Amino acid sequence: MPELQNAAVAGTRHILCMKWGTKYGPEYVNRLYAMARRHLQGGPFRFVCLTDDTRGIRAEVECFPIPELDWQRYPDQPDRAWKKLATFSPDLHEKYGLQGTALFLDLDVVVVGSLDGFFELPGAFRIIHDYARPWKKRRITGNSSVYRFELGAHPDVLEYFQQHVVEVQQRFRNEQAYLSDFLHRQGLLAYWPEAWCPSFKYHGIPAWPSNYWKPPFIPDGARVVIFHGECNPPDALAGRRNRRWRHIEPARWIAEHWNE
Repeated sequence: MPELQNAAVAGTRHILCMKWGTKYGPEYVNRLYAMARRHLQGGPFRFVCLTDDTRGIRAEVECFPIPELDWQRYPDQPDRAWKKLATFSPDLHEKYGLQGTALFLDLDVVVVGSLDGFFELPGAFRIIHDYARPWKKRRITGNSSVYRFELGAHPDVLEYFQQHVVEVQQRFRNEQAYLSDFLHRQGLLAYWPEAWCPSFKYHGIPAWPSNYWKPPFIPDGARVVIFHGECNPPDALAGRRNRRWRHIEPARWIAEHWNE
């Protein structure tokens, strides 16, 4: 019996997210939980939020403190999401008792299709292949809006960062560039199928000039739509974009999915 119980714990599926500061309110966590619940079949899962403020977060979400990083930003240095590296802290496994597979989702994604496949594809670590730009050679860098790993499996990611903070920040623009390079050199980096995690701004907005009368759409095959750079879900829903001369109509499909 103990062996069966350990196997069950080891096979536990976790949806993992992080909320710190004031950029995103608790409604982002609550809606992410609701979307995961609707789109994850095949048995139970745990929804975990690492956060510095649990106020307003629904009871079904398990909240834990964000593990401390032995690192301080320089004055006026952009955040660049380096805090995400705390997902590789031994605290999750040793202190919080989390064991099994973790699928990390950014708070501002919109889940529109099944999440089961994200737990089923083989590989030690999977991430979005950062979006190709026609004018640039595609890099190995992943987009860390959606990545999967075994809890406790990669403590060296965080260890190396904390021991070489200055070097890492000089070489890499942000945490996802460092993370991708580190695991690529170990032969562990793999990507999601291209269609699963499209970019809203690159793949979900009609081409100019039809963007002035055609609304944004869900790309074919999408499971998680990624919002980065220009607008978040409520902005897109309202037809707002923070780049001048880049118009969008309201993305009304968001209301159907981004809710509790």
